[in-house]
Amino acid sequence: MPHLQFEINKKVCKETKEEFAKQIRDVFSEVMDTGKDHIAISLREYEKYSLSIGRADPKDDICLMNLDIREGRTIEKRRELALRFMEIVKVNFQVDTKNQYLTFTEHKGEDFHLVEKFLASWESGEDPLV
Repeated sequence: MPHLQFEINKKVCKETKEEFAKQIRDVFSEVMDTGKDHIAISLREYEKYSLSIGRADPKDDICLMNLDIREGRTIEKRRELALRFMEIVKVNFQVDTKNQYLTFTEHKGEDFHLVEKFLASWESGEDPLV
């Protein structure tokens, strides 16, 4: 069950959040070759000066991303996901890609739990809730 966490230093409307979550879920499922029902997304909104990246002007919009995922994906897949997520953030929240920072944290499948079960290790084309 990936937990995809996004922190931005601005407020956005409900409709934008809904569209953002849909796009993130769709892209994650496509790139990482998995189902959608187990994907968790957090969006945290902070005030302007609450987030910082060294190369960004303090007045800039910023997005920090931490993606907790199951281990097993290649660096190429993770890089593709990172770049596609950065574009989604740019389009939906108007955050310049140079002001975005993304970190992957990989876990064994058994570290992810839903009420039905814990997840197995990732396998291509899977639906982990079946």
